[in-house]
Amino acid sequence: MAKQIIKTFKLQAPGGKATPAPPIGPALGQHGVNPGQFIQQFNDRTKELNGKVVTVVVNVYNDRSFDFEVKSPPAAVMIKDAAGVAKGSGVPHTEKVGNLTRAQVEAIATEKMPDLNAFDLDAACRTIEGTCRSMGITVDA
Repeated sequence: MAKQIIKTFKLQAPGGKATPAPPIGPALGQHGVNPGQFIQQFNDRTKELNGKVVTVVVNVYNDRSFDFEVKSPPAAVMIKDAAGVAKGSGVPHTEKVGNLTRAQVEAIATEKMPDLNAFDLDAACRTIEGTCRSMGITVDA
């Protein structure tokens, strides 16, 4: 008999440097996942990311086993890294905190393409540009 998925949930964790401390440990524990086992496997699989925050989709089975899929980092994290800013603007339409070139936006969209619901690169770029606008980051043509 095949294992049955009883729960699927998402987490955001620093690649290669996750710890069972809150918020990761309690989120895993409430779904019946052994935090120590998950953290060890996650850190082994993401050690090359060196602390970059990534999204993880965890599937928990009826025998309390689990598997997980590592997604690309959130768009906001990638935009902050590319723009060299610590955080987005609190008032994004009046106060701009940084800017990106079109080439940087295309690079981010290309990396995020498998996780976006866009059919082509142009649509993915428009999605990333919208995130930039909401963070107070301008995009140069």
